[in-house]
Amino acid sequence: MNMQITIDPNSGYCFGVEYAIQMAEDELRTATKLYCLGDIVHNRMEVERLYQKGLIVIDKEQLKILKDCKVLIRAHGEPPETYKIALDNNLELIDASCPVVLKLQNRVKSAFDHMQKTDGQVVVYGQQGHAEVEGIVGQTNQKAIVISNEKDLSKIDFAKPVSLFSQTTKSTQGLYHIKEKIQEKIQQISEEKRQEFDFNDSICRQVSNREPQLQLFSQSHDVIVFVSGKKSSNGKALYEVCKKENPKSYFIENETEIDAAWFCSTDHIGICGATSTPSWLMAQVSEAIQKLN
Repeated sequence: MNMQITIDPNSGYCFGVEYAIQMAEDELRTATKLYCLGDIVHNRMEVERLYQKGLIVIDKEQLKILKDCKVLIRAHGEPPETYKIALDNNLELIDASCPVVLKLQNRVKSAFDHMQKTDGQVVVYGQQGHAEVEGIVGQTNQKAIVISNEKDLSKIDFAKPVSLFSQTTKSTQGLYHIKEKIQEKIQQISEEKRQEFDFNDSICRQVSNREPQLQLFSQSHDVIVFVSGKKSSNGKALYEVCKKENPKSYFIENETEIDAAWFCSTDHIGICGATSTPSWLMAQVSEAIQKLN
């Protein structure tokens, strides 16, 4: 095999994830132990690497019984309830919430306060149970309606005002599709009874811009090896972008899942990943493929 391997320069951590990991590593230079509320990033390999440095992942129930220690808030952000627990338990929070997520939380809180006065609904296009979505819904006293697809539109009362937001890492195309479907439903109501529809494009452009970049990258290589944690919703969405452009696209978590049969009679191999994929892991995958040569 005479292979040329290229790692996509646009893949890898977004600003928010990079910032959170840097904060964790800075703290662990002087501390032997640091708690993190949930996986710092949806990538098992990176979580394991940081565990070796002293980063201990805990869940919400464990947070409730911790006292007098430091806890890292990851880029996904947290609902107000988490900050109250920290105050009650004398926990020092190292807040690495992504600025884009914090801005969205503030916008949702303002929209919810407005919708309370008009008997309206805050709707969030996102993945039910996702950490970022939990933080967003927490700004509405758990009253926001979470929709992940067209079928979920039945949860909305279209005779009432609607304010639509999105999880920052969702597909732009998916959000605008949902927006159109909501508008269609509203159009079916008589004009005199129609209520306000407030649309907010809250998708992170650093993330959404990766879709067109990945389309071009996938088209320009014979085989695509997409590296991502299996729990990453962003990873699943971006892999589908690759697969649509190049049927010879393969999803792996690490180099142990590589199949040499993928590269038969192949000249150009592209390696790319999600916003939660560390660059060191893509480099590791590249080295493993080179050894096949």
